[in-house]
Amino acid sequence: LMERQNISYSDIGHLQVGTETIQDKSKAVKTVLMDLFVKHGNTDIEGVDCINACYGGTAALFNAINWIESSSWDGRYAIVVAADIAVYASGPARPTGGAGAVAMLIGANAVLSIDRGLRSTYMDHVYDFYKPDLNSEYPRVNGKLSIKCFLKALDVTYKGYRAKAAKKQNKDVDLNYFDFMTFHSPYCKLVQKSFARLCYQDYLASSNVTDTLEQFRHVAVEESYINRDLEKAFIAHSRGEFERKTEPSLLVPKNVGNMYTATLYSCIASLFIKNSAEDMLGKRIGAFSYGSGLASSMFSFTVTSDINKLRPFCTDLSHLDTHLNSRIKVAPEDFEKLMKRREQNHHLPNRTPSYPADRLNQGTYHIVHVDEEHRRTYTRTSVLDTLHQDTNVTTNHNETCAAHYCPYM
Repeated sequence: LMERQNISYSDIGHLQVGTETIQDKSKAVKTVLMDLFVKHGNTDIEGVDCINACYGGTAALFNAINWIESSSWDGRYAIVVAADIAVYASGPARPTGGAGAVAMLIGANAVLSIDRGLRSTYMDHVYDFYKPDLNSEYPRVNGKLSIKCFLKALDVTYKGYRAKAAKKQNKDVDLNYFDFMTFHSPYCKLVQKSFARLCYQDYLASSNVTDTLEQFRHVAVEESYINRDLEKAFIAHSRGEFERKTEPSLLVPKNVGNMYTATLYSCIASLFIKNSAEDMLGKRIGAFSYGSGLASSMFSFTVTSDINKLRPFCTDLSHLDTHLNSRIKVAPEDFEKLMKRREQNHHLPNRTPSYPADRLNQGTYHIVHVDEEHRRTYTRTSVLDTLHQDTNVTTNHNETCAAHYCPYM
C-alpha cells in the first residue's frame, strides 16, 4: 500500500489491525507491523488491534475514521489492516476456508467516503462461533445458530439503517437506496440469501401485494429464519437485483474463500474490478459487517464523482485479477497433508518454516525463523531461488486454482 500510493512512512499517524488470527495473545499484530515504521524513524502512531471474529476489520475502520474526525487528528493518514487465516478442522466447513489481507488508507478527500450518520449496529452475547482452545486454530461452530444470528443481525441493522436514512432523506428508503450492496461472506450462498432477506424486509415494510409472496407476510419472525419456501421465493423474486447489485462483489470471495475480517472489504474491492470507473462514479455502496459472538453493523460509502480521482483507484486494484489468475491448483489429498503439517507445527518454537520456492512473489514478507522463545523473524523476499524448495507437494502450473494455496507455517 505504501509503495503503490508513494506515501512516506512519516505520514501515517494511526494504524489499526482487525484480526482474529491471534499469534501472541497479549502482543498486538500492529506492534509487529511497527517494524516497517520504526526503521523510517516513525514511532508516533496510535492504534492497536481490534478483535471480535470477522467484525474486527470494521471496528478498526470505525476507530480510524473516528480518529480523523476527532480533536486528536494531527493531519496525517490512518491505515487499517484487516487480515486473517480461516482454517477449519477436517469436515464440511474446511472447503469454505481461505486467507487474505486488505490494507486501507484513510484520509480526507477520499475516493470512497463513508456516509456520516448512516450507521446501524447490533450486538449480542451468543456462542455461535468461538475459539476457546488456545492450543488450536480451529473454532467451535454451531452452524445453524450462526446463520440465524447472522440473519437476525442483518434484519436489525437494516431496519436501523433505513430509519436513519429515512430521517435524513425525509422519505422512506429501501434497497433502491443502494446502487450496490455488499455483505460479509462466510460462503457465497449465504450472501444471496442475505440479499433476499433484505427484499423480504422491504416487502414487509410496504403495502404492495405480490401474489407469490403475500403468503409469507404473516410468518412469525423465528420461523422466517428457517422457512425454506420463504427463502426460495424471495431468492427467485430478487435474483435480477442480486445479479446487478451484489454478485459482482463476490469475485474475490468466490475464488479465495472466507478471509474473516478481510472478506467484506474484498467484496468492495471486487466491485471496482468487475465494473468500470464510469459505472462506479458517484454510486452508493451498502455494507453489512458481521462477526460471530456477536457484533454487526450496516453502513454505506459514496464513491467520488471525480473521474480523474477514480480512474487511478480502479487501476491500482487491477493487480488482483493477475494474482487470482496466477494461482496453482493443489490436489485435495495434498491440501489435507498441508493442513496436517500446519496442525503439527502450530505454535511450535525453534523451527524454520519451509515454502515452495515458486509460490512467494517478489516483495512478499514471510517468516524465516521462530526461536525457542516463540519470537518470530520475518524477511522480505527478492530472490525466489533462495527459498526452500518443497518436493512433497504435487502442483500443476497450467491449471486454474479453485481454492487458495496454504503454505507451510
